[in-house]
Amino acid sequence: MAELQAKTAAKEPKLVDPRDASIDPATQEMIQRAQRLQVETVFDRAMTMKPCAIGMQGICCKNCAMGPCRLPLPKGGITGEDTRKGLCGATANTICARNFIRMIAGGAAAHSDHGRSVAEVFRSVARKESHDYSIKDPIKLVDIAPYFDVATTVEVDGKTVDRDIDEIALEVAEAAYAEWGKPEGSIKYVKRAPKPLQEKWAQEGVVPRNVDREIVEIMHRTHMGVDQDYKNLMKQGTRAALADGWGGSMIATDLQDVLFGTPSPLQSEANLGVMKEDHVNIIVHGHEPVLSEMVVAACQSQEMIAYAQEKGAKGIQLSGICCTANEVLQRHGVPPAGTFLQQELAIITGACDAMVVDIQCIFQNLANVAKCFHTKLITTHPIARMEQENVIHIEFDEHHAMEDAKRIVKMAIDNFPNRSADVMIPRHKTAQIAGFGVESIRYHLGGTFRGDYYTLNDNIINGRIRGIAGVVGCNNARTKHNEEHITIIKELIKNDVIVLTTGCSAIAAGMHGLMTPGAAAVHCGPGLAEVCETVGIPPVLHLGSCVDNSRILLAATEVVRAGGLGNDISDLPAAGSAPEWMSEKAISIGHYFVASGVYTVFGYSLPLEGAPVFKDYLYKDMERMYGGMWDCEPDPVKHAHKMIAHIDKKRKELGIDKARERVLMDMADRQALGME
Repeated sequence: MAELQAKTAAKEPKLVDPRDASIDPATQEMIQRAQRLQVETVFDRAMTMKPCAIGMQGICCKNCAMGPCRLPLPKGGITGEDTRKGLCGATANTICARNFIRMIAGGAAAHSDHGRSVAEVFRSVARKESHDYSIKDPIKLVDIAPYFDVATTVEVDGKTVDRDIDEIALEVAEAAYAEWGKPEGSIKYVKRAPKPLQEKWAQEGVVPRNVDREIVEIMHRTHMGVDQDYKNLMKQGTRAALADGWGGSMIATDLQDVLFGTPSPLQSEANLGVMKEDHVNIIVHGHEPVLSEMVVAACQSQEMIAYAQEKGAKGIQLSGICCTANEVLQRHGVPPAGTFLQQELAIITGACDAMVVDIQCIFQNLANVAKCFHTKLITTHPIARMEQENVIHIEFDEHHAMEDAKRIVKMAIDNFPNRSADVMIPRHKTAQIAGFGVESIRYHLGGTFRGDYYTLNDNIINGRIRGIAGVVGCNNARTKHNEEHITIIKELIKNDVIVLTTGCSAIAAGMHGLMTPGAAAVHCGPGLAEVCETVGIPPVLHLGSCVDNSRILLAATEVVRAGGLGNDISDLPAAGSAPEWMSEKAISIGHYFVASGVYTVFGYSLPLEGAPVFKDYLYKDMERMYGGMWDCEPDPVKHAHKMIAHIDKKRKELGIDKARERVLMDMADRQALGME
């Protein structure tokens, strides 16, 4: 009997303590509910499935059928010559570098293919083939056109006149779409970077040619028996990452702004408590706003609202998960229901009538969770389907965009009466201000007529703002949900470092109350608090989805252009962070920031420990080449202070590390600064 009881006990699944899984009370409540209902979630799976130690070190090669070849690091470390080799003779450095740049290729492919989809829709709109979309920001279209070598004016009878906006749109559409596969030249947006940075890229031979070629070449180089020099492998990894950050991702952000509107600050809320028991709850999840824009419009239509009321609901509550959430938040104020790790929990509330997913970061286990409730799980993208029978696939077509969106919304409304009585929505939600971007930051610093990044630079120079930090990225079930993000952000703003954030990090900051102007008085050092109060901004600025990290690159470029803080991004008192990263996209993002001159710290771990020489190359030699470098620190307080130390080092190099007296400037002083 004792033996039987022991065996039975051994088969009992391990369940995570909700307080150990997350710092968010809504998440804790939903984990408890899931465990009570015996619905498995990612948090419990993380307890029972341990990561591969050799894979975490980056030294497992499975690129041919003679492997996998595993090269564990000796217990005492490498004391002499490193003799570890795979069957083909590949060294630990080669294997680790191949694995690392394959992650860059995967991440660059994901973000840049997102960009390709947006470019396809934009081209369809420009050709007048899609009638449910329109150009909502013609000013931004005119702003970006010169980067694609598209003229915005024309000479008529000796006079310069503005070209027709439809003509500009069509030429921009064709030029932008060509960036993925053009046979000659280089990525056009590279010329948006500061000149010294462009010169570094040219000197190192990493200027990207086109988006697709750089990704394909990584796959070729990492095939068995091709590139076997870790430095040469990283050269191609750098080229592909830059093709993502200054190519596919940046084009995606710009074209989305032109099509759907450039974000501006607005008020919303965040967390699972935004769902409403007496409303039809629809959650959009994924990354592409092409569909979600139409779902927003459909949910706001009187036709769909009236139909929901016929079914007994008071209305329709739309909310989001992951970066689709950020896309509809920053343009429409649609509240995010949660981050990447909360996607199953939104269904477990029992109130989700439909979850509509597109691409990236979507758990296949959503289908299994949906079986336990009434939720309709709807996939919409041709490259992202699920094998489970209960998943509905409605393939979205931009040529019939509103028709498809209304079909999806109607399906959710029809499902509202099928709820069981057991609905549990956590009450936790928090107000936030989101929707910042390069343009809106400039406006907040000086208004319509005097908006300029010099105001930001001036406050960095005078020491009220110590520096700038980009804190971005995912959640990871191997870490405590949101803890690293929030601890790092609080430590930074406490030390007068203003934070720019995107992706799930941004959602986390919103959930924990760091995205209101009032948060500055509570959490910031005196200098940053004074600036935030004067300008009326939060100390943590939400710049959008993870594809919108390009906004941070351009904001940094604007700071350089404003003057007084060096000539390149690498001169700035700035640092980057991905505290709870988990996806290949994070590696691509991290590397295009490093290659753009930013000191970039990742949390949790990086798959480099098994190849110390290659690790040193990323952690040290990169700085010599590009001005930026990699680092990793799992302890969030130490993580933040590594960033602060780097910021202080840059302040010292710029000669602004000493406090200065406030000086009343006369016109001659202003003219000397070029501010006349």
